[in-house]
Amino acid sequence: MNRKWNMTVILGAALVGLVLLPSRAVPDEASASFYKQKCASCHGPDGKGETPAGKAMKVRNFGDPAVVAMSDDELASVITNGKGKMPKYASLKPEQVKALVEYCRSLAK
Repeated sequence: MNRKWNMTVILGAALVGLVLLPSRAVPDEASASFYKQKCASCHGPDGKGETPAGKAMKVRNFGDPAVVAMSDDELASVITNGKGKMPKYASLKPEQVKALVEYCRSLAK
């Protein structure tokens, strides 16, 4: 009986912990499609930048500590305004940029 109660408390605490964790938006299919069409040629399908264009332009891996340390707003600014040879995508809506940031973050893992 005591063991059963302990397991219930542990499972309950785990559930509460999951609910209270800050949630990140799940990248949608549209952002994945946009990434594949516009970004993957340089950044690669895995975000590592190991494409001929990515190597030529010295594109950083999304898992690079400097990229990981960037805030979501900083990444959104790069997407919206471009940087270096990267074109700007100012026509994207803020929610599209946010979803694209989340997609890029998912590639860093």
